Amino acid sequence: MKDRAALILAAGQGTRMKSDLPKVLHQVGGRAMLDWSIDLARQSGCSRIIVVVSAGSQGLQDHVTKVLGEGAFVIQDPPLGTGHAVQAGEQALKDFEGDLIVLYGDCPLIPETAVNDLFGELVNGADLGVLGFEAEEPGAYGRLIQGADGRLEGIVEAKEASEEQLAIKLCNSGVMAGASKFMFDLLSKVTNDNAKGEYYLTDIVGLANEAGRICRAVTCAEEDVLGVNSRVELAEAEAVFQKKRRDALLQDGVTMTAPQTVFFSHDTKIANDVVIEPNVVFGTGVEVETGARIRAFSHLEGATVRTGAEVGPYARLRPGAEIGEKARIGNFVEVKNTSVGKGAKANHLAYLGDGTVGAGANIGAGTIFCNYDGFLKYRTEIGADAFIGSNSALVAPVTIGARAIVGSGSVITENVSDDALALGRGKQVQKPGWSKGFREQKQREKSSKR
Repeated sequence: MKDRAALILAAGQGTRMKSDLPKVLHQVGGRAMLDWSIDLARQSGCSRIIVVVSAGSQGLQDHVTKVLGEGAFVIQDPPLGTGHAVQAGEQALKDFEGDLIVLYGDCPLIPETAVNDLFGELVNGADLGVLGFEAEEPGAYGRLIQGADGRLEGIVEAKEASEEQLAIKLCNSGVMAGASKFMFDLLSKVTNDNAKGEYYLTDIVGLANEAGRICRAVTCAEEDVLGVNSRVELAEAEAVFQKKRRDALLQDGVTMTAPQTVFFSHDTKIANDVVIEPNVVFGTGVEVETGARIRAFSHLEGATVRTGAEVGPYARLRPGAEIGEKARIGNFVEVKNTSVGKGAKANHLAYLGDGTVGAGANIGAGTIFCNYDGFLKYRTEIGADAFIGSNSALVAPVTIGARAIVGSGSVITENVSDDALALGRGKQVQKPGWSKGFREQKQREKSSKR
């Protein structure tokens, strides 16, 4: 197989987004749109990935360097069309001899199968492959013109198309693949003699045909090549991603009673026989093992939920939370950077931050791991089968021994040994009859004011 490279076009200004954030860094499924395209190139076997950016896009340039390393972007200045954008990458790929694919930083939903189909056409003898789709409303899309033998004869922009060509529903996604040297050679012959005065990448299809070369189109679903230019389209792309993810998980054996209310991230991992109740949000970095139940109105991010565990309703798992096998995290419990052992329980109204809860331990309502002194974080360690009474504050760093009991309402500032009872509260004082006298006094004061 030939070496593969990708040029990702990301130099658009994105003015319709009305945002200080570069358009291609807006997220779908918890991941920047550009990173979707970068990952697509990697998954498709591209050994070289170059991103084309605009002048002055420092934030975007920094992002590309962080993800791909030094020298992974080139600048298109000024912007003179898609053909010109691809030419901006020619110098960076001057020593590359393999096949090149052109992708877009604002098209996050293109499936790997579509890209592999394009490269497959090159393997099967095509000189250029173009990704197309059947548009419900072709509108301003460029039309793919095919001959009787199925070969792609040209791409006509909507502004340049005849009435007959405008009736064609097979449209151009902009994604194109071919031998790198061949594509750059064709681009050197492209002119800007068109309605927009730009250099169209699509013109190389006609030039290739004139040179007797073979061009072919492969197709995918219209929603797969949805481009994002506004917040409305960003929401549309998110909706497409979420529906596909829900459908895939349902088919893999996950139960969702109201799937349209559950939201996933690009890297969410859910095993079979997991039950997800309504209105659950999965941020990035979540894995849920088989047989677990995520109850309604819970939010999980950067967390692991082991086999048979139960989370929620109304629970929040933050990064570093690890909920052990058959453990129970109940309503209004927040867990951050804490491992909860097998069978342990925190059934309601607790904050477990920066700690370890041993197997079988029981955390009472209102318990707080006091993990922060205003400058540094400290850990709370709770041993196996310990019992923490309701409304207790455990001031870290502190260790509660195995099978120890902390009395309700305690403030614990020192370690508690195994099997001990710890009480950290003021002694209760009772004054007989005081309440009766107090009420009588208040009644007299009230009567005297009338």
